[in-house]
Amino acid sequence: MIKTILFDVDGVMLSEERYFDASALTVWEFLYSPQYVGLAGEEFTPAPEEAQIRRVREQVFAHDEVLNFIKSRGINSNWDMVFLAFSYQLIRLIEAVKTQVPEATSLLNEQIDRPQLAKVKEWAATYAPDFQVDYAAFTADFAKGSAQKAEMLLYLNQIAKERCGVSTEMFSRNSDLWQLIQKTFQEWYLGDERVAASIGRETMQPGKKGFLSDEIPIVPPAEMVELFRTLKEKGYILGIGTGRPTIETHVPLSEMNILEWFDPNRVVTASHVLDAEEAFPSFAPMSKPHPYSYVKGLLGLDAPISDAVHFSLPIENGEEVLIVGDSLADFLAARSIGCKFAATLTGLSGQDARSKFEEEKADFILDDVRDILSIL
Repeated sequence: MIKTILFDVDGVMLSEERYFDASALTVWEFLYSPQYVGLAGEEFTPAPEEAQIRRVREQVFAHDEVLNFIKSRGINSNWDMVFLAFSYQLIRLIEAVKTQVPEATSLLNEQIDRPQLAKVKEWAATYAPDFQVDYAAFTADFAKGSAQKAEMLLYLNQIAKERCGVSTEMFSRNSDLWQLIQKTFQEWYLGDERVAASIGRETMQPGKKGFLSDEIPIVPPAEMVELFRTLKEKGYILGIGTGRPTIETHVPLSEMNILEWFDPNRVVTASHVLDAEEAFPSFAPMSKPHPYSYVKGLLGLDAPISDAVHFSLPIENGEEVLIVGDSLADFLAARSIGCKFAATLTGLSGQDARSKFEEEKADFILDDVRDILSIL
């Protein structure tokens, strides 16, 4: 009998659309802002209008084909998505200038931060002024390999070797470039007013309004409140395992009066995952589909990080735990833990995801989170 229910947030309670918008804008900024690569052809602004956001999202993710491909390979982190999309175009750009600038390929053997991107900007302007970003090529190149989950990031090293003839291990989640991308994404999502509390510094390019105050609930908040109240009154232990950082989890769910129904000791966010990766770097990355966030939710935030990292899986009482998520990453985490999984068809693929979850033999498939009462 199920006793504990752990919920994902994006695609279950809140729409992922604004996260994908922020992801696309971060890639766009790195490619076209004068503070980064500064390619010609786009006029960057930190305060795009909604119509421009829609256009950028459509271009960067090739009508969401790139986005769907990345998620189908088990990547759930928006930070990783941005890192993959930008790094791929960076490799293509190095390939375009390497004949005129032989030392450009050596850049792929070192950590890349702002000074290195400034060099790329100079090379691009001088030797590849007509360079064309090809967003759709990402899918074709990655489809040649079978990399899944965290291996997707490492597969960039293989693409660098094929396109630029350089052997490197630079592309990984532990790189300076990944850290820079993560902080820049936070600028877009949180905006000028909130970002310092998240990343420890102000926005590099002021003017970003942020999306945190523009969240889109998947079902009416009042109906979610009633659902979680009912579950709590029935005696279920309710927790969260989300790829959102803490501030991006607490603020919108608190404003919608949803957070109060969850055990605060079991609300696990990307911030807690980063803490675990810092404490145990050899285990990184630990974002979903790695089971850490849900295991930590089972044990509680007051349990030592080491207990969750080294917890024996699959668990013995798998029949007592249900994970509710919208993505393959959530499903894979549940399978690692050995517990039940309920898929909600309210993620990026919507009802089209039903066949995938049927193929994977998910325990339950729900039209939306409200249907959970029908399976308990």
